[in-house]
Amino acid sequence: MLKGGKVGLRARHEDDIPILREELYNDVVNSARAGGRPWRPIKPGSKDPRLVGDDTADGYVPFSVVELRGGALVGTAVLSNIDTHNRSAHIGLQLLPSFRGRGYGTDVVAVLCHYGFVVRGLQRLQIDTLSDNAAMLGSAERNGFVREGVLRSSAWVMGEFLDEVLLGLLAQDWKQGPDPAVVLTEATGLGGLGAASGRG
Repeated sequence: MLKGGKVGLRARHEDDIPILREELYNDVVNSARAGGRPWRPIKPGSKDPRLVGDDTADGYVPFSVVELRGGALVGTAVLSNIDTHNRSAHIGLQLLPSFRGRGYGTDVVAVLCHYGFVVRGLQRLQIDTLSDNAAMLGSAERNGFVREGVLRSSAWVMGEFLDEVLLGLLAQDWKQGPDPAVVLTEATGLGGLGAASGRG
């Protein structure tokens, strides 16, 4: 498990899937805003890649996010579009509604940065998010991400086009927080099955 100050990132467990299906993916608006593609229902027990994915895929590392105190499932996180030649990747996350607004997003981004820069040896991490996603923009910027551009009317979301903000962070500009609490334990827990993808 990768640990931050408040959350841990671990492999996807079977009992995570019904919670994620109900609280994230069955929420039409949330799925449309986060996924970058039209919402569609997920049949119980299906192998939908948003819930169950290939944890051996080279370009995609999904995690379940859990509270360090108590171990409650908080949401999903992902390092995706991993390019080993250019040493870059995208990060994304989705939090369950009851865990939003508690600072967990900032901690998840910090842990993903540690994983991308320290564990994977990447040079650049990127976040693409909707321009009205103040929570994600704040989490990214608190971790040192810089706004690099706006993709105007690039996202079709629930009947309207929205702008997307592109943010980037380079390894040499990354400053691990004052308390380097991010640690790596249980190397076997790095995989996981399924996670958030698309816009952060």
